[in-house]
Amino acid sequence: MGQTSLMGWVIAAAIAIFSIILLAGKGSFLIAGYNNASKEKKARFDEKKLSRVVGGGLFIIAVIMGISNFYKFDYTNAILKYIYPWGIIAVIAAMIVLTNTVCKRK
Repeated sequence: MGQTSLMGWVIAAAIAIFSIILLAGKGSFLIAGYNNASKEKKARFDEKKLSRVVGGGLFIIAVIMGISNFYKFDYTNAILKYIYPWGIIAVIAAMIVLTNTVCKRK
């Protein structure tokens, strides 16, 4: 196992650990932007839903990174060539939409 491969696994594991913390509904301080928001802006969001949405997105990103690392980022496979970049972009876009719709208090 090369250094690049080991680093990829470490990063995927770290993201998975952060996602587990967020999926438990804890760790909203890990969400960029939310942790620095004023109390008025924080009051607009359901903190538990926000943590779960971001945690779910991070978990999917960790899985995508794990799959890509397992195949050693060998993009000769046509499907893998699109999963890593476009999968992560799609997950981030979905997280943005969900945090601005589902996670807002009514």
